[in-house]
This record gives sequence, structure tokens and C-alpha cells, in this order.
Amino acid sequence: MPTRAPGTRNIALVGPGGAGKTSLAEALLFAAGATGRQGNVADGTSIGDASPEARARGGSTELNLMHFDYMGDRYVLTDCPGSVGFAADGALGTAVADLAIVVVDPDADRALLAEPTLRSLEAQGIPHMIFVNKIDQARGSIQGLLEALQPMSASPLIARWIPIRDGEKITGFVDIALERAYYYQPGKPSEQKEIPADLADREALERSAMLEKLADHDDALLEALLMDEIPDRETVFTDLAKETGAGQIVPVLFGSSTSSQGVRRLMKALRHEAPAPSAAAQRLGASGAGTVIFKVSHGGAMGRLSYARVFGGGLKEGQEVVTSGGEHVRIGTLFAMQGDKTTKLADAKDGDVVAIAKLEGVHAGEWLGAGKAPAALDIAQPIRNYTLAISTKDRKDDVRLSTALHKLTEEDRALLWEQDEAMHETRLKGVNDEHLKVTLERLRRRYGVAIDSRQPAVGYKESIRKSVTQRGRHKKQSGGHGQFGDCVLEVKPLPRGGGFKFEDRISGGVVPKQWIPAVEAGVRDALVKGALGFPVVDVHVTLIDGSYHSVDSSELAFRTAGRIGMAEALAQAAPHLLEPVMKVTILVPNHATSKATSAVASRRGQMLGMEAREGWSRWDRVEALIPEAEMQGFDAELRSLSQGLATYEAAYDHLAELNGVLADKVVQKELEPA
Repeated sequence: MPTRAPGTRNIALVGPGGAGKTSLAEALLFAAGATGRQGNVADGTSIGDASPEARARGGSTELNLMHFDYMGDRYVLTDCPGSVGFAADGALGTAVADLAIVVVDPDADRALLAEPTLRSLEAQGIPHMIFVNKIDQARGSIQGLLEALQPMSASPLIARWIPIRDGEKITGFVDIALERAYYYQPGKPSEQKEIPADLADREALERSAMLEKLADHDDALLEALLMDEIPDRETVFTDLAKETGAGQIVPVLFGSSTSSQGVRRLMKALRHEAPAPSAAAQRLGASGAGTVIFKVSHGGAMGRLSYARVFGGGLKEGQEVVTSGGEHVRIGTLFAMQGDKTTKLADAKDGDVVAIAKLEGVHAGEWLGAGKAPAALDIAQPIRNYTLAISTKDRKDDVRLSTALHKLTEEDRALLWEQDEAMHETRLKGVNDEHLKVTLERLRRRYGVAIDSRQPAVGYKESIRKSVTQRGRHKKQSGGHGQFGDCVLEVKPLPRGGGFKFEDRISGGVVPKQWIPAVEAGVRDALVKGALGFPVVDVHVTLIDGSYHSVDSSELAFRTAGRIGMAEALAQAAPHLLEPVMKVTILVPNHATSKATSAVASRRGQMLGMEAREGWSRWDRVEALIPEAEMQGFDAELRSLSQGLATYEAAYDHLAELNGVLADKVVQKELEPA
């Protein structure tokens, strides 16, 4: 076997939700002797998914770290959430890993859910292998599954094992690289035997195919095969490790995490083929020794913890390091994480993954060490397609809410909150409804803040169709100096998107120059809420006449006159409602494209175009215009019609007229007393 480079190996478990990533982590921990019994997600005994939110949903809601030692080497598992709403939490953790294991279902239809994960790993250059889980429940053939998966991968998939069947039941496998058969034994390592006679020919064919794929990147092996020479075992394993690390091949293994089938052989494969930490550092573009912060957590008993991976040198408590921004910070207590449990460490070595306490002011994605942060850590923010307007049930909790949201958004890079001044709302934005539901649960459990939530208000506007001329007059006498302002306004509609324009054509000083700005201010006051109850856009106002009183006229009087005149003009100028329209880009598997376009049409949408998604086989890119008011629930509908694969991105495009019954309902609701 090839010599193994030193350093802790960091393995990311990724893939679609429900494939069994956390269960595989539990099986690896148990097989390595890190736990006395194998935890189970369903009964709440797993090391991972220990948060109340994860326990409640029976699936990961955040990244989990676990570790084990095997044959003298340390391995750290980064168990990444597979559900779309929480997948972003594992993005940076995956980026710093040495190898990713893509866990998939044996059912070919469900295995297709792994395509976004495979594409993302390829784009980032992260070495990966596929582990087909739940093989004891498989109904189809492994070959059929590989044929379904291959179009999702630019690199060839190489089956490392051939299943041994007893009727419909898989009882073991043939390791093509080792040319040995292994039979499953409940609770024990697999029993090694000779390759069954009925599989000898198939094993020879599969091995030949594997060697040919390896030879595509090894001229010496290619020459040996052309000479009908049999390569030695060390050559085969060296090429498997080298080409896996380079992303030139994707090994495929199978087993069952719940029954531990294939788990120990997977550990052997990791030992032989997982790249060294130096390869991950090089891929990230890290210059010299340093530490990557890939997550900040506020959820545990230890308070604020920064999850980090060490590259090159070591790390000790009290050590002073330099952030990528040039600031000097001191390293706090170091911990190893086993789910939600912590063990204090004296130091950390090359490749180690640790949690650092009290590392204030340092955020996920930062580099602690010489030079700038590696560019590979600048991962795009996830698309946030779901928004809620939130408020505290008790106004006394407003300050606590702000503090809690700051911590949650630091911990969860997919979460965003902002104050919408126009709508007078605090808005919480996330990936989808499930994501924000869990966020609200955390707000209540961790910080004791009870929240009312609702759909955010739609940013309706109004404009006018007719030109009108209107006088605005304000006169008030109540003893002493009175108030007098008089202006005549000419109000005209502007083309859509024209905004607001104000000019004056005053002659003869009928409105003194110092008070003309006050008239404009009054006009703007009236635009805040028009005749239909919404902000007014696309109007041109000209001050053409007026009068003043030498004693009673003032800035306030003319501002009031301008507001009165504009309000009356808007009511007479045929006001009409405008609704915001979003430009939506949908990425969808082509088997669901027709359903997606039907969903667009059902939401008063307008199709703009459709084309094949660049670089993705069997996917389409659809562009459409959909009113903002119709976007509610669109994400959930797309997911339901595409097995959870379709995604979309929406951005404001323009305002469009809304007429008829729909407009009447909107206006009636706005004008109803609160």
C-alpha cells in the first residue's frame, strides 16, 4: 500500500436529506470504537443531530462535528445538513475538508437528488466519493444506479465493489481493487473469502474497466495494460488515491449504516485514499500555516465557539494570531467536538478541526495567519427566497430580539434580518419556510423571545392617468399672526419609472422664492399616501401660480398648502394601482419543466424564455415575470413538483398596473380601519 502522509483527515458527509449521513457517522464512530453503542437518529440517541430542533424534525438543522481514531490515525467527520433549508450551514465546512462522501439512496429516482451536491463539489474542486447507503433495502441493480448517476458527474464513476447476492438479498461484496470477496457478519467485521465462481468473469470485466479509467491519467499503467501486464496492487491503490484526490475519478462504494454493512471497508478506503491536509490547503489557496474559521456557534453550553481547521503549523491556547484584516487576536480554550459534547485540548496539530472559545470579532470565512484569506473561502451567499415580517409578542423584548438576531445571523450565514423602512417592518429572510420555522423556534428556546410572524406587506404603489390643475389653499386665523399659503399646481403623469419631478413657473413673485421649497416639501408629503392609500410614483408637478400674505405667510403655511393641493389633485387625476413584478429565474430538472411553467402561469406569470441549463445535462433554465403578490408559497410548490430539486432566484423588475377585482380587494384592504 502507498505511504500515508501525516495529519488529521477531515471528511465531510454530504448529500440529500434522508440519505442517512448522520446514521453513517454513527456507524463509523461505533466501528472505530469511539462509542460503546451505535446511536440512532430515530430514537434520539445519536451523537449528531443533538439540538432540540434537529431532534424534533428527525434530521440535521446544523453542521455537526465528530471524531474517531482508526489504525493510529485521527479522523474528523463534518456531518452537513442535506435539507435545502439548512444546507448552507455546511458549505464552508465542506470547503475545508480533505474529502467529501456523497451519501445517496440506492433507489435510482431518489439518488438523482444528489446532483446539486455533485455539481457543487466539482465546481469547488473538492475530492469526493459516493457511498450508496441502505443497500440492504435496494431493489434495483448497482449498475443501473451508476448509469443514472454518471450524467451528473464530469468525472467517471468507478465502482469499487460488486455486490454478492443471495436471491434479492445482498450478503457481501467483491472488492475489485483487492480482488477479494467479503461477506457481511452482523456486529462483526466482514468475513474474507475467495471470489464466488459465478462472479469471477464479471469481476475481471469490472476490474479491467477500472484499470482502463485509471490509465487515462497514468501513462505507465496504460503502457502496462497495452502489454497485457498485470499491475501490482500498490500501483492500483496509488492511482486510486492520486486520481481521487485530483478529482479525476469518483469511487463508488455501498453498504448500510444501520446494519454496519460495508462500514469498516469504507474506513479502509478513507485511510488509503483520503488526501492529506496539505492538499486541501493548496486547493484553498492558503499561503503558509494558518487556521480557517468555518462556523461560529452560539447554541451550546460553552457560549460562543468558533469552529476552525488548522493547516500547516499548530495552534495553542493563548497564542496570538493575525486575522485577514490585520488585527491581532488571542486564541481561547481549544476543544474537540463530539456532537454537542466538548473535550478540552492542550493544542491542535496540522489538519485538526477544533472549536475555539471566546474568539470575539472573528467570523466564519476568516483566515488566521500570514497573508490574505484564501479566495476559495469567499463562497456565494445562499439564495433567500422566504421572508417573514416579525415582531415581539411583548414590546419589552425588542432589545433582546435585536441581540438574538445578531447572534443567529452570525451563526447561520443563510439568515438575514433587516428593517424595511418603507413598510415599517422587521423582516427575517431565509432559504425557505422550514428554515425560518426552525429559526423562530431557536429564538424562543435559546433567548426566550416569543415572536409574531406574518407574510410581509407587498410594496404596492399608485400613480395617475390624467393631468389636472389644482389650487391648494391654507388659511387659518386664531388671534395674532395667522397662517396663509396659496399655490396652484399642475399635475401630470410621467412614463412608468419616471419617478417624481418638481419645477416652478412662478412669475411676478406671486409665491416668494424662499417658500417654493416648502411647496415642494408639501407635495412630497402628499405622495407618501395617495388617494388609494399607497405611495405615489411617476408624477410631474409644476407650481404655476399662487399668492401670499406679507404677515401671515410662512414656510409651514406653504408646505401645508402644497400638501392640500397635491392630495386633492391626486384624487381627481384617475388614480390607479401598481404592483411590483419580479423577474424570476428557475433552475429545474427537465422532467419537471412543464409543471414549473404551469406554476408560473397559475400565478399570473409571464414566460420570458427557456433554455438548457449550461453545463448541466437534463436541466432547464426558465425565465419569467411574476407579480410579487403571487410569490408566496412558490418555493414550496417548485420543490414539491421536482422532488425538491428546483430552485429559483427573484429580483424586482418593474411596476405594472393592477386593475379590476384584484385591485379593488387590495385597495379595500388598505383603506379598512386597522
